[in-house]
Amino acid sequence: MSNLRVIDNKGGGGFAMAPQNLDQALQLAEMLSSSGMVPKAYINKPQDTLVAMMMGSEIGLNPIQSLQNIATINGKPSIYGDAIPALMMRHPLYDGMKEDFDDATMTATCTVRRRGSPEHTVKFSRADAEKAALWGKTGPWSQYPKRMLQMRARAYAARDQFADALGGLSIAEDIQDTPNPSHESKPLEHRATIAQEKPPYNDAQMVATRKKVKQKVESGELSAKDVINTILSSSTLTAEQESEIKGWEAPVVDQAQGSQEDAQ
Repeated sequence: MSNLRVIDNKGGGGFAMAPQNLDQALQLAEMLSSSGMVPKAYINKPQDTLVAMMMGSEIGLNPIQSLQNIATINGKPSIYGDAIPALMMRHPLYDGMKEDFDDATMTATCTVRRRGSPEHTVKFSRADAEKAALWGKTGPWSQYPKRMLQMRARAYAARDQFADALGGLSIAEDIQDTPNPSHESKPLEHRATIAQEKPPYNDAQMVATRKKVKQKVESGELSAKDVINTILSSSTLTAEQESEIKGWEAPVVDQAQGSQEDAQ
């Protein structure tokens, strides 16, 4: 590690290693990731370690602080709530933070002050947690509910007033409560993008379907719904195409009404 510049931390009696280029940063990442003194997620993963160090450096954390306070959850980098006060306190416009907890209503309160802005207070209660389906959830919410309420109030207050100090990183405690991404849980606009990746059902395919399938739908051998689902598994249909296929089905006649009409 002789190529790394060592910075004396005169006030604290320690030192920090400051890589001067990518090679030195990777060298440090390899050393830390193989040391066994880093969180499990970074052990023997120098690339992940390097990225975490780089992200931490963007918000003023040294390499060791970065590895202790930055986590990747559901593929998204985030920072633990315990690091929020430290990041805000380093901000030149930081003017104080106060946290309270009301045991009667199970409500956590966090007030932060940014110089030049009005005092900002955020509350997060048991009722809020219940509404978000968090209260009693297996894990920290059932083990340390007060702490989780406190972290949520703190995170929202910090994001509202000191987003620049957080560098756009999400809060780990928030991300932990988000389900793993899946096709069904992705935003609607993302699902629309997935749908657009399928080719449209063209005119030639529609002509062939009319010749091969229409008669079977009309006779009841196949349902229009089955035909549509089969096509949608590999292609997209326009509203007009779906409407046409549905129209191939014979109209359903109410048997009681039909009997009355026959009797007349």
